[in-house]
Amino acid sequence: MHILLTLVAKDFALLRRNRGAFVLSIVVPILVIYIVGLVFGLGHNDSGPSGIPLAVVNQSDNPAALTLVDALRAEKTFRVITTTTNPDKSTRPLTAADLRPLIHDRVFSYALVIPADLVRADRFGIHLEILSDPRNDIENQIVNGMLQRTIFTSVPQLLGQSLQARAKNFIGADRLRDFNHALAGSIARNFGGDAAEIERKIATGSFLPGAVSTPSTLDPQPSTKQSADGDFLSRLVSIDREQVVGKDVKSPTATRVVGGYAVMFLLFALSNAAAAFADERNAGLFQRLLSSPASRGQLLWSRFIYGVLFGLIQLFALFLAGHFLYGVDVFGHFGGLLLVCASVAAACTGFGMVIAAITRSAEAARSLATLLTIGMSAVGGAWFPVSFMPEFMQRIAHFTIVYWAIEGFGAVLWAGNELSQTLPIVGILLGTTLVVMIVAVWRFNRSPMFD
Repeated sequence: MHILLTLVAKDFALLRRNRGAFVLSIVVPILVIYIVGLVFGLGHNDSGPSGIPLAVVNQSDNPAALTLVDALRAEKTFRVITTTTNPDKSTRPLTAADLRPLIHDRVFSYALVIPADLVRADRFGIHLEILSDPRNDIENQIVNGMLQRTIFTSVPQLLGQSLQARAKNFIGADRLRDFNHALAGSIARNFGGDAAEIERKIATGSFLPGAVSTPSTLDPQPSTKQSADGDFLSRLVSIDREQVVGKDVKSPTATRVVGGYAVMFLLFALSNAAAAFADERNAGLFQRLLSSPASRGQLLWSRFIYGVLFGLIQLFALFLAGHFLYGVDVFGHFGGLLLVCASVAAACTGFGMVIAAITRSAEAARSLATLLTIGMSAVGGAWFPVSFMPEFMQRIAHFTIVYWAIEGFGAVLWAGNELSQTLPIVGILLGTTLVVMIVAVWRFNRSPMFD
């Protein structure tokens, strides 16, 4: 028994010395649980997407239109945008003509237009227009569902106004006024209340017997009554929908998905290359190479060039698989895709190089690379929409390679942007490469293992 316990203690002692194994077995699962918990609201009630930019253009002078805008502002799912910035840095209200160019530029992906004929006199119902760039299908469904719920539940007086407008068009203003007066008097006599106030509410469409209820698209089992109400109201609300970007994409779902997983697997592959780099360093191979005509700079940059070429091969292999399996249009955007893939491969290679530079062993390099790769993939949008995370995590996402890689792939394959339009994203990725390579080279030059 003593021997058995000694052997068990020996294994725990080895685990204590192997920090990489500890990170992979304990820290990485905790990180994943934490991020997934943030997405699904575990431990708090603030679940679901938040802060999704929604542009709103109100062309109506109907007071209920302002009520709708206020209701959208109160909904945590949205961050309502009603102004835009001029070239001279001054601001002005958004117009309908601004929306499509700004959606193309990814300033926002969804816009609601409240037209002047919000309440139509020629028929019962209300009229709205929604423009979108549904680059992420899950997010798009939730945005549409939350818009519908907000419209149906927060401004039911629109339907009352529509009924009043329709009645006025049908029987005339004088006869409608007499009808409203008689109805208000009858309600006041039988149920109490001020007849004049009731008449005013009837005329403005705000006197309703109860709140309008509709099923949330997030509710997996709406009741039969709720479903019937929602179906009835959907016939009364006329929504003109326009997909501004990506409507000609042959395989929308695959085009959205492939890029995120491609960069994640590239990070894993180049992280393994970083671990091999650490193995070669610790085995003394670098010292032998440095005794040859090869210089330290040639040694480092040859590894960088290898990583970029390997990254290009892997990325194009994955995109070609997406092309032949699911119809992703690779060849129609070959030039732009090549530029983005090269910048992504460079950034991922730099990431691997800096991991190898700051760690002392291959096990430590693999563990740290796995931790950071999983973290960047989850936060950067490879697993689920960035909007599903709290706002502080959404801000962190902008500092990850994964986020900008997905933006670049989407700009080329989904939006069909020209080479010049992808340059800002390419610039961010190459800037990231420059920064991490400066750190890696500085650290390698200070490492005694190269001497």
